[in-house]
Amino acid sequence: MSHRQKAKEFLSDSKFASWQDEALWFVRAKRDSATKEVKEWEELRENAANIKNETLTNLEKYLKEFEKNASKNGMIVHYAKDALEHNRIVYKILKENRAKRVVKSKSMLTEECHLNPFLEHKGIEVVDTDLGERIIQLRGEKPSHIVLPAIHLKKEQVGKTFEKYLHTKEGNSDPKYLTRAAREHLREKFLSSDAAITGVNFAISESGSFVVCTNEGNADMGTALTKLHIACMGIEKIIPKVKDLGVFTRLLARSATGQAITTYTSHYTKPAKDCQIHIVIVDNGRRDILLQKEYVNSLKCIRCGACMNTCPVYRRSGGHSYPYIIPGPIGSLLGSNRDLKHYGDTAFASTLCGSCNNVCPVKIDITHQLLAYRKEYVNKGYLSPFKKRALSLAVSIFSSPTLTSLSFKASKAVLPLLPKSLHIWGEGRELPKLAKKSFKQMYKDGEIRDS
Repeated sequence: MSHRQKAKEFLSDSKFASWQDEALWFVRAKRDSATKEVKEWEELRENAANIKNETLTNLEKYLKEFEKNASKNGMIVHYAKDALEHNRIVYKILKENRAKRVVKSKSMLTEECHLNPFLEHKGIEVVDTDLGERIIQLRGEKPSHIVLPAIHLKKEQVGKTFEKYLHTKEGNSDPKYLTRAAREHLREKFLSSDAAITGVNFAISESGSFVVCTNEGNADMGTALTKLHIACMGIEKIIPKVKDLGVFTRLLARSATGQAITTYTSHYTKPAKDCQIHIVIVDNGRRDILLQKEYVNSLKCIRCGACMNTCPVYRRSGGHSYPYIIPGPIGSLLGSNRDLKHYGDTAFASTLCGSCNNVCPVKIDITHQLLAYRKEYVNKGYLSPFKKRALSLAVSIFSSPTLTSLSFKASKAVLPLLPKSLHIWGEGRELPKLAKKSFKQMYKDGEIRDS
């Protein structure tokens, strides 16, 4: 199904769609309040963008420096060219350590690589310990948001899920009750685990250390209770210096959830006695993006989700309407780069209003890239014949002042008579009344004057 078809399905429950829209806008409003408390907010954004530019321009240098310093600290560094190699490396480490039970904290990279089903197929139990991730894991769903993975669910739906899998009381959807049930369930998983897998928010080449940011402490619990920690990161997660970290930690939580800082900002520098830390650094198409001047800025993304919370299309179509593992504006970029034919139509799932650019903490030019992918999608012949004919007709009309004027006059008579089924813009909305006069006519009649 296309994004449009899935969005239509999501919007069939108008009350639920409105609820999600309001929930995401609430997070966006929290972000605005939090940023206004920081006078130098725009300066921080500019600094972050410049640090990322420096890193991406000299990425190989910083990766080598990170590997050297991390190895000095006693950590073991691995490189994976793609998702399959990443999964094989993780499995090999687990097998060598006879690990059969794994607790995992939220990681969009492991979602991207489909690590869970790979390990489960090998007979390893993988338990996502972030509450939202655990809920959707039990339901067999993918995340609908990169920070709020279960934002598409109401407490009653979570209650039903817990009834089925955690045997909670029937009909009890009280959030405190459900949270306690999840805590008891996950505590047993933590205590019986053989290994912990985490993502990486930032890896610092100068110190060979890395940082994991969470609000639930689940990553800390997993790594503290096991002797084997596997951290998985994309090559773009590198930042050059320790002093750079403060810029990003001030931006990340405020942009994501409106907090000053995440509840847990955990630094990993060296393994404890008799323990191991393995870092798996993954390419999986990222170096290809590095070579594309038009799209390289998408690698600056720090996975805050701010572009999703503000996007009018994402908020009103739901994360599951996007086919790529990462939804919303940034997912439309990353998915299009991964496979333009399969994911490229989501580049059209945008009003190009620019709100995503305005809230992005690292100043990614999202709308510019979406427009570029649209052009590429059309030029490669992936656009449907109907849309192609419609766009050609529009170009013909709007490139001719005479035809534009005639179409305006004709539309006043035709549009009110046209069934909604014949124009997709009529679905789910009332079309505004056309003005009695065009701007051109008003100017001719002297109703508009030069300033």
